Amino acid sequence: MQHHFLSSLRIQSSIRQTIYKAKWASNATRGYIAPTGGHTQVGNAGPLAGIRVLDLTRVLAGPYCSMMLGDLGADVIKIEHPKGGDDTRAWGPPFAENKDETDTTHGESAYFLCANRNKKSVTVNMKSEGGRQLLHDLVRQSDILVENYLPGKLDSMGLGYEELAKINPKLIYASITGYGQDGPYAERPGYDVIIEAEAGLMHITGEADGAPVKVGVAITDLTTGLYAKGAILAALIQRGVTGVGQRIDCSLLESQVASLANIASNYLIGGREAKRMGTSHPSIVPYQVFPTADSFMMIGAGNDGQFVKFCHRVGLSHLLDDERFKTNKDRVQHRGELIDKINETLTKENTDYWLERLNGAGFPFAPINNIQQTFEHPQLKARGLVQEIEHERAGKIKVVGPPVKYSGFKQQIRLPPPLLGAHTDEVLEKVLGYDSKKIETLRADGSIGK
Repeated sequence: MQHHFLSSLRIQSSIRQTIYKAKWASNATRGYIAPTGGHTQVGNAGPLAGIRVLDLTRVLAGPYCSMMLGDLGADVIKIEHPKGGDDTRAWGPPFAENKDETDTTHGESAYFLCANRNKKSVTVNMKSEGGRQLLHDLVRQSDILVENYLPGKLDSMGLGYEELAKINPKLIYASITGYGQDGPYAERPGYDVIIEAEAGLMHITGEADGAPVKVGVAITDLTTGLYAKGAILAALIQRGVTGVGQRIDCSLLESQVASLANIASNYLIGGREAKRMGTSHPSIVPYQVFPTADSFMMIGAGNDGQFVKFCHRVGLSHLLDDERFKTNKDRVQHRGELIDKINETLTKENTDYWLERLNGAGFPFAPINNIQQTFEHPQLKARGLVQEIEHERAGKIKVVGPPVKYSGFKQQIRLPPPLLGAHTDEVLEKVLGYDSKKIETLRADGSIGK
């Protein structure tokens, strides 16, 4: 019976692979590449080489998602309004200084530069008839569309999923919103800090006796961008089997709640309401930031064995005989007494002393680095995370590169974050085949930027 079942699975898998390869092969003339099973990659092109992304997003969650697709080799076309473009182009200071000293306009904002590499910028007025037709033409030549407009906004402009799916049934249409496409809050705009407050994150962030605070970066935006990217890649794989695209509905609210992890589970399973605990952990002690004589450091003893090593290394071996601290459960119950004893010991020496003293002790610890210290971290330097690229206006700039390493190819920054509309003519000519007369007509009637 088992042999028959396994044979059946192998036959089904073989059939799916055959269909999968055939679907991708039939799309070869449109510039698609075949992923695993029928993959033919050239050089270091990346697994998404040949995949075209139409990026209608602004600010962070959407641009972060499309940038990651670009890092994987996709051809990302960023659609921006001719007047101003992506909101974050104006978010500064700081701005990257222009290398041309005679250029007195502000340079590119640091915010925009962090989330828009490996993209081409095309300026389009989507409210104009010519602009909408241009986008319809681009949809015919694209695999993925990512947008973060309020639900219904693009539908009213003839750019919603139902209409575009008729133009290109293979299109994967990813919508990123604050609250999702339906429900009583669907029409509310979504902002990272608002969702942090509304989805529980701000409630659990901050000192126990202090006010709620936001996380230091727009973590809800970033998390949502990561969820959207994963959904798009999954949809690409499914399209390889079915030959049909689909709509992806990704919201900040749901992404943030899904990221509550054990805090959510503690409530759903145990009915336990969460509270702010500063840097300490609700279920592990000691696992938090501790003061030293001159600053702070993070120490974590995640199990009983690590607690034993910690006590020996910091001169608190006598605590191991105390029944209040025998197990992690005991330590959680007597958290206050134990933390007071650890604080008393660690504040006798400075951080550098303890970093040296704890080295190789067999439990995790770290200094609280500022941003300068973070980028001077020897491990980050060894891994080459920070990359220097040439920008048309700013000259050489440093950016945080892709954080994931692959054995089959090297993620690389092929294009610096683009100037507004820098690739309009190129894309219209090479992707859509528009001639110079048609481009000038679109420019004259305001459908594209000047």
